[in-house]
Amino acid sequence: MAILITLITVLATALGGFLALRSRDRMHLLLGLSAGLLLGLVAFDLIPEVLELNTQRLAGIPTPMVAFVVGFLALHMMERLFGSHEPADSDYGDDHSHTRLSTGVIGAGAMVIHVFLDGVGVGLAFQVSNSVGFAVAIAVISHAFTDGLNTVMLLIRSGRWRTKAIALLALDGVARLLGATIGTYLTLSQPLLGIYLALFAGFLVYLSTSHVLPEAHSNHPSRWTLLATLLGVVVMFGIVSLGESA
Repeated sequence: MAILITLITVLATALGGFLALRSRDRMHLLLGLSAGLLLGLVAFDLIPEVLELNTQRLAGIPTPMVAFVVGFLALHMMERLFGSHEPADSDYGDDHSHTRLSTGVIGAGAMVIHVFLDGVGVGLAFQVSNSVGFAVAIAVISHAFTDGLNTVMLLIRSGRWRTKAIALLALDGVARLLGATIGTYLTLSQPLLGIYLALFAGFLVYLSTSHVLPEAHSNHPSRWTLLATLLGVVVMFGIVSLGESA
């Protein structure tokens, strides 16, 4: 099931790249919805699950919450080092000193690493339960649109997108499928599974707050984007609630 879901995310990534070039007028609404789904997934599903899977404490702090912060900071530091995942529609200007190689190749390569982790996360989530797996899958599929958009925009900045776009999107798909396959067949104890999903939750919160929401609000009225974000949170609340009651 996780591998099938990941195939859908591959298609969503390709569609996101297509929309990045063809029709971006409504992308801010999709990005706002994606951010809401990601935040709702973490708050209503992942965090409660990881606290049940792992009850250990580190210096009095729940170990999964330490892993959550580590995941957030690890992705932040990786992107500061490699210059990846910069908002495609930023209002802040491109005053970074990234070289074209860094932005177009290293940056996009770092993005491939994070989509690999997405795939692992989907595979492991289905080990917890089908309801958790489907909730994670819905949020990751929505975020895949953003990955496609950012992949294309990074390559456009590098000046070599015509020759590299197909190859990088294909690599993106392979990384997702490989991650999902590993996550499906990897056997972890409940405490370790809780730690990984907490790290994954940190990744998702970083992506939604540092990239998806800034892109969504960039150069667009914030009112409709905010409503789309709230809708995403409400939708994920409903999905998780239905999964728990099933």
